[in-house]
Amino acid sequence: MVHAKKAWFAAAGLTAATALALVGCSGSSSSTESSAAADYTSQDCADDATSADTLKVGTLLPVTGSLAFLGPPEIAGVGLAVDDIVAAGDSACTYWTDSGDSSDMTVSTASAADLISADVSTVIGAASSSVTLNVVDTITAADIVMVSPANTSAALSGYSDFYFRTAPPDTVQGSALGQLITSDGNANIAFLVFNDTYGTGLRDVVEETVEDAGGTVTYGATGAGEEFPPGQTTFSSEVTAAIASDPDAIVIIAFDETKAIIPELVAQGWDMSKTYYTDGNTADYSEDFEAGTLEGAQGTIPGANASDDFKSRASAWSEAVEGAALSDYSYSAESYDATILTALAALQGGATDGATIQANMASVSGADGGTECNTYADCKALIEAGETIHYVGVSSVGPFNSQNDPSSAFIGIYQFDGDNKPVWQSAVEGES
Repeated sequence: MVHAKKAWFAAAGLTAATALALVGCSGSSSSTESSAAADYTSQDCADDATSADTLKVGTLLPVTGSLAFLGPPEIAGVGLAVDDIVAAGDSACTYWTDSGDSSDMTVSTASAADLISADVSTVIGAASSSVTLNVVDTITAADIVMVSPANTSAALSGYSDFYFRTAPPDTVQGSALGQLITSDGNANIAFLVFNDTYGTGLRDVVEETVEDAGGTVTYGATGAGEEFPPGQTTFSSEVTAAIASDPDAIVIIAFDETKAIIPELVAQGWDMSKTYYTDGNTADYSEDFEAGTLEGAQGTIPGANASDDFKSRASAWSEAVEGAALSDYSYSAESYDATILTALAALQGGATDGATIQANMASVSGADGGTECNTYADCKALIEAGETIHYVGVSSVGPFNSQNDPSSAFIGIYQFDGDNKPVWQSAVEGES
């Protein structure tokens, strides 16, 4: 339904179009939009911008901390989406903040207060489930929609009417990883896992999947008390104990701590091809370890393998705005879709406040059926024609379910090459 309140888009769109011409942004809205570096901008919010007159996209993404490696692709996903919204003639801007990580919650606490004070329309983030749990009550209590592109903790399913995510819960990734491990012929599994909501929640699902397949956990099992604290830097005793349990494979569930765990495993003679990783540490280690260190090891990252066109555009945005091309694309597609969905919800509802966005998020994701569309501009045209839409984004997640999780999602399977870079192999689809 087209609402009368939608006039803000038309009025603001004139200003946005003028600004767009000045900065040289592409006016095309198709998936083949220009990727020239000069076409991209950070679209920073003006000091007087509020959620009353523009789609003010706040970010709570990792610039510092152990998840900072996820920052560039997520930031590029948000930035590219806002550029595409502006290119389609609508008013949008970005208000950037740092989430930090779970080892120092003061960073996310301060950023949450800043975002609320700035009167943002939506918050894209956080990456860490523990960080989200630290601030989600504060943000959603202010009637601000929070959409995480990377949270996987099962504890966040149905957490709040104002909390959504474009990444599937651990039940999907954990099941896929457990099946991968057992299908490789591994029966006895050890976990090196940090004591974090993300870590223990994912471990629990992988463990259940392995045991359901007839396997056994030899170290780091649920209830054994063998987790390590986030931020730990030495792992001699944990690695010694894990190897002594005689596992067929070792699953490492951690963030930046992984860079200290891997050398210890190598030093103690472990076959690194028999290690498995998750989205928190399936990353490019080409600059960290000797070539071949991780060759043959495998990991999982939620999300379909995004198209080369999307990757090219996201990398071009990062190069133009952040000064460096992307070397990793983890959660870039999910960040892009999270941002586009909030904009479409605002467009359908006719206003850019959090309550309006919340009321329309499920609908534009396809929960009510509707005509499929793949870009903001195409979906906008359908909404303005009075049609119900089903946005099918670059991350290929299904419509939001009753718990505001994607109803279906792909889990990518990656294998490390001789340069210690994860290379996409295949994907499995699961339902939340």
